[in-house]
Amino acid sequence: MTAMSTAAQTTTDEQREMIRQSAADFARTHIFPHVMDWDERQHFPRELFHQMGEYGFMGVLVPEQYGGTGLSYAEYITVIDEIAQVCGSIGLSVAAHNSLCTNHILQFGSEAQKNKYLPALASGEHLGAWGLTEPNTGSDAGRMRTVAERQEDGGYILNGAKNFITHGISAEVAVVIARTGELLDSHGMTAFIVERGDEGFRGGKKEDKLGMRASETAEIIFENCYLPADRILGEVGEGFIQSMKILDGGRISIAALSLGIAKGAMKAALAYSQEREQFGKAISRFQSIAFKLSDMATEIEASELLTRNAGRLKDAGLPMTRESAMAKLFASETCVRVANDTVQIFGGYGFTKEYPAEKYYRDCKLCTIGEGTSEIQRLVISRELLKK
Repeated sequence: MTAMSTAAQTTTDEQREMIRQSAADFARTHIFPHVMDWDERQHFPRELFHQMGEYGFMGVLVPEQYGGTGLSYAEYITVIDEIAQVCGSIGLSVAAHNSLCTNHILQFGSEAQKNKYLPALASGEHLGAWGLTEPNTGSDAGRMRTVAERQEDGGYILNGAKNFITHGISAEVAVVIARTGELLDSHGMTAFIVERGDEGFRGGKKEDKLGMRASETAEIIFENCYLPADRILGEVGEGFIQSMKILDGGRISIAALSLGIAKGAMKAALAYSQEREQFGKAISRFQSIAFKLSDMATEIEASELLTRNAGRLKDAGLPMTRESAMAKLFASETCVRVANDTVQIFGGYGFTKEYPAEKYYRDCKLCTIGEGTSEIQRLVISRELLKK
């Protein structure tokens, strides 16, 4: 591994800057030259994630004893931010791999499961997926139809399907939530580890998406897929509760992703506004453009403060359901506003693929949908407020 693996759990300012620079350099060198080609072809660059594993980006939160870099959410936010500034698709894949599949095994797996799965996930040798959403049960996870039936030997047989799964086709390891009890029972779901190659487990249709086109999104299908008892994550009946805790951290990931996309869009808008001249002066000198830039900068700064506060609470082991929902809500909505204004600043050129504005515009919208829509974030925040 590179410089990332030298940083301890508690990092100095110098080490944090080294991590930021490492992620920025990697994105500029290995991602930027291919961004539009991957986007146009909807090409998922699987080989890139092996490289990112060498840099430590695939196991940022995984302790060193399991082959990770053992860093905190502060550094993790930085890595996602820097990569997303260049390409939201790759930032999304790194976030889903780290915070969902890998982190679920880290948080709730047995010691044997951690030793078996985390080293390959942290190195990028294996790619992770996480399955909760189903075709008819987006935010209403309690009504999931994927069912796991217990067998005499303690194993389970899974039947059903999940959709909108990042790395649904390419992942070697997936954490999947299935119903093992009654419908709508919060203790009626269980988390399982599924391996590519398990009989009855396969990837389905790959989605043709508006944005984030270089990040693979597909359905996963289970047809009499047998899983032995050692594939259960945690206890039977804990799956839904585990998922809600994983999504708390996942919202920080999407907030960081939103932050990076917004920063990338603003950098493009700022540079273009200083180069483009109308009526004898740079358009950045016009108040209407200057005010757009000032609003962008202010909302991005607020987004970063909210995101890093949620990360700080997560690192400290403190409750952060409300804070992570606030960060995700504000940062994702900011991301959409910034991308929209970036297209406006570019004018006609913002509507063409010759400039980067249109890609930021297409990528940003997913941030208000994935891992809980903006409406769900408001519901989470209001429930937390009313508890008090």
